[in-house]
Amino acid sequence: MRRDIHPAAAAGFEAAVDAYERARPGYPQDVVDHVVRVLRIGPSSRVVELGAGTGKFTRLLEPSGATLVALEPVAAMRRELHVRSPGVRVAAGTAEDIPLADGYADAVVAAQAFHWFDGDRALAEIHRILRAEGRLCLLWNVRDEDVDWVARLTEIIDPHQGDAPRYRTGEWRRAFERTELFGPLHRQLAFHVHLLTPEAVVERVASISFVAALADGPREEVLEQVRELIGSHPDLAGRDLIPLPYRTDVYWCERR
Repeated sequence: MRRDIHPAAAAGFEAAVDAYERARPGYPQDVVDHVVRVLRIGPSSRVVELGAGTGKFTRLLEPSGATLVALEPVAAMRRELHVRSPGVRVAAGTAEDIPLADGYADAVVAAQAFHWFDGDRALAEIHRILRAEGRLCLLWNVRDEDVDWVARLTEIIDPHQGDAPRYRTGEWRRAFERTELFGPLHRQLAFHVHLLTPEAVVERVASISFVAALADGPREEVLEQVRELIGSHPDLAGRDLIPLPYRTDVYWCERR
């Protein structure tokens, strides 16, 4: 099995499991309902989640009654996922080398993950494990940078991204433009707010892979800048709870 993943993901997500679980947002119920509907998920379905992390989206699919397989290459993330979803089959694996049989799945999901994948190889593997007319869904929670303080938060974070892949660059789309294995991408948007304590906002930044992968000194400098922003911005200073606004982008397509 191909286990090599981007160094920022390997180091950052191994180190940031607790912050990831505490400070990352979930997904709105209307988004979950939309995914279940368009992927035609029910109690008889077999659903594979790629890059499942700590299982934030996995847990939202459990009430569907489907048989779930959650693949995650980072060991610390898998351990947390297993604790929180003991009824789900959790396995080591990457999207480019999925340890499942041809035609195994009725649906495949990747939440907050596809931009990390080698898109061409991943789509070939997803096509292989999907049954005929099976469907693929991709989701991302995106911070709403139309809000001033959120834009400033991004200005603190971005100088440290290095070569880590990002959803917002759109590079992940290139594989869909090249492939003949899947039909067109359909898109749905949703908006929600994640209420966090000031320190949880700091943890949210600490959960970002390339921030978590920094050496202790540079990482603490980033987090201190976040604390200074929270303490000085007029929309944030003195608040017990901070509303962090998100847009959720949902895409799905069907296997040809």
